[in-house]
Amino acid sequence: MMDIKQIVFRQAYELLPTLKDEISARIDHKTPGMCAINDAGRETAGKMIGSDVTIFLSPVTFGGYSSTLKKAVDRTRPLLSPPLRASGGKLGHVPRYSKYPRIIAIGLLPALDVDSERLYHDLAIRNSHMLHAPAHASAVIYGTESDDAVKQHMNDLVKEAGL
Repeated sequence: MMDIKQIVFRQAYELLPTLKDEISARIDHKTPGMCAINDAGRETAGKMIGSDVTIFLSPVTFGGYSSTLKKAVDRTRPLLSPPLRASGGKLGHVPRYSKYPRIIAIGLLPALDVDSERLYHDLAIRNSHMLHAPAHASAVIYGTESDDAVKQHMNDLVKEAGL
């Protein structure tokens, strides 16, 4: 049963007649779970949804992913189901699949940057929720860290992601 928030969010989403929404609807309804653009991005998204874990690894750029990784994450849009619902005070997509991969996000920074690190972790959490990851972990690794510290980050990420 839908509550009033779900109905309002759904109606608001359905009433936004933008080109983006028209394209999204075409992609989501004519080829459910598959991007209408037939290139390597389609194959990558399919492999991601079929995996047990997906690792996002990139330099941290202004607190976010590199433009290359951002494009790859954006190409996972067709894996999301078009209907939206409110859950835990947040608006999100209804799960399309019965299984989703865990997400591990690793950001690389040359030197300490607390603000960029915080933003990176927040982004990783939001993307993990959007992609319905059953578990997620993120870390920022600095170029100044020792090999032992990097190994410890990797061990911590594996544990945190439940692997």
